[in-house]
Amino acid sequence: MNTAKKLEDLKAILAESGSAVIALSGGTDSTYLVSVAASRPGLHLLAVTVSTPYMFSSEVRDAASFCSEIGVKHKELIAGIPLSVMSNPPDRCYLCKREIMNLITSEARKGGYKVIFDGTNADDLKEHRPGLRALGESGVRSPLAEAGLTKEEIRYLAREAGLEVSDRPSNSCLLTRFPHDMAITPENLHMIEEAERLVTEAGFAGARVRVHGDLARIEIRNEQFERIAHGVFRMKLTKALRGLGFQYVTIDAEGYRTGSMNKTE
Repeated sequence: MNTAKKLEDLKAILAESGSAVIALSGGTDSTYLVSVAASRPGLHLLAVTVSTPYMFSSEVRDAASFCSEIGVKHKELIAGIPLSVMSNPPDRCYLCKREIMNLITSEARKGGYKVIFDGTNADDLKEHRPGLRALGESGVRSPLAEAGLTKEEIRYLAREAGLEVSDRPSNSCLLTRFPHDMAITPENLHMIEEAERLVTEAGFAGARVRVHGDLARIEIRNEQFERIAHGVFRMKLTKALRGLGFQYVTIDAEGYRTGSMNKTE
């Protein structure tokens, strides 16, 4: 099935819903989903962003700003760190997604919306994503995945639509930067968010900073190794991260990879 046909299928899924709440994270997938939904005549739409201490604050701001620009009603729900997630257990993705979807489901019921959508794409269904179980339990639908749209196709369509998020590197919540069973606090979440901001500003977009006690392990993308080879960049990053409280800073020779902190992988 070609991309154009998948897009038509997506539009049909959205139009048939009548009224929907879309879980908007601020990333490429959910932002594109909101943009397509906003173009469906007669669709009663609400975009909801659940703001937690382990989300990037910039993405929450971007979500609200985007909805304002295209005239979509947006609501931000503020949540703390759930007790079930605070110890960062191996099933934290499932537990976190369950808490978030409970909040969004409650909001949808309050507003009389018929359906809840999220930005899961067809590629996500092929990966180890424990949070998908929580979506199923909550009755949340994933129209991008239902239409068969892959990440590459969504980026292409987003570029065609002129969306700034089209080439934004994929991201995951800050909990994925910590080892399982390490207690999570607002302080260490802020520390790692600042660390990744500094790494990005140094020219390493899409990199990850993983925490191992007082050691920061930086995972960069393959094409960035030549740049990091220059001593000036390494020393600049080391000094900046030590300023946040890390004692040691290291560059991971394997580079960036998803799920590198998961016990199950």
